Amino acid sequence: MNAQEFRATFGVSRETTARLECHLGLLERWSARINLVSRGTLADAWRRHAADSAQLFDLVPPGVRSWIDLGSGAGFPGLVVAAIAHEKAPGLAVTLVESDRRKAAFLRTAARSMGLEVEILARRAEELPARRYDVVSARALAPLPALLPLARRFAGPETVLLFPKGRNVERELTEALERWHTRVERLPSRTDPEATILRIRELATRP
Repeated sequence: MNAQEFRATFGVSRETTARLECHLGLLERWSARINLVSRGTLADAWRRHAADSAQLFDLVPPGVRSWIDLGSGAGFPGLVVAAIAHEKAPGLAVTLVESDRRKAAFLRTAARSMGLEVEILARRAEELPARRYDVVSARALAPLPALLPLARRFAGPETVLLFPKGRNVERELTEALERWHTRVERLPSRTDPEATILRIRELATRP
């Protein structure tokens, strides 16, 4: 996938893909110094990272106003969501949480270069004050049993949780649902036939 194919797939403008080209260019340069993503994925970054993140934007209801991305790393999905929201949902406030200060520095540099206003918190998610967001996302942060307690801190009754998962999704779900009561949808990934996106609502601990 390239910028033109991304634009056609997700129906975004040249301005948005230019922002993402800036992001991916910085990613390649910074990856020579710090481990942001697997180096083997850089050659296919439009599909493996940009498109894999962009598909999450289409899975939330219209009108959401706040989105928190836990363990943002290199900005996937947080910066991609923010770039698309700049065009399609300008009222959406995006918060990126990344405890690694070098990665947080990358996020600040990338956001500034992309012309995006996002909140970047260089802290661990469990150290942040509890607050409700409309959407909580996390990509490759932790297995689901460890991820749900973190997400619960930021979730209200109407919050949508979006977690891309790989081959171990069923095992993670089985373990997590021993403790948690929730509504879970398993959605196929548009970029990886072996991946699943979990869309979760109504998160509560079992009595």
